[in-house]
Amino acid sequence: MARVKRGSSRVEKRKKILKLAKGYYGAKRRLYRTAKEQVERSLAFAFVGRKQKKRDFRRLFIVRINAALSPFDMSYSRFIDGLKKANINLDRKMLAEIAIKDEVAFSSLIEKAKTALAK
Repeated sequence: MARVKRGSSRVEKRKKILKLAKGYYGAKRRLYRTAKEQVERSLAFAFVGRKQKKRDFRRLFIVRINAALSPFDMSYSRFIDGLKKANINLDRKMLAEIAIKDEVAFSSLIEKAKTALAK
């Protein structure tokens, strides 16, 4: 069996990892082994962070909607239940935008939710 020395492919592999490690502190930027460990760790955190971002924004939208509902003496859960019963399909991002930008439209949504709950 022939001996494989991996010349240029090894160099390219190392360059790829060290390029990803650009901006890290100390040996994590300069040494291949520590850079590889840190890059793997960073990519794992980035993956998790992309999922957490979605959760965090949903929580923010819910807080904004709830804050906009407080002057109308209505809870968030009753409002969402009323919208579902009124067959109004708006996601929380759009509801939060409406609550901030257009109070008249949001109050009409609240009235529709209240009438659907009363039925």
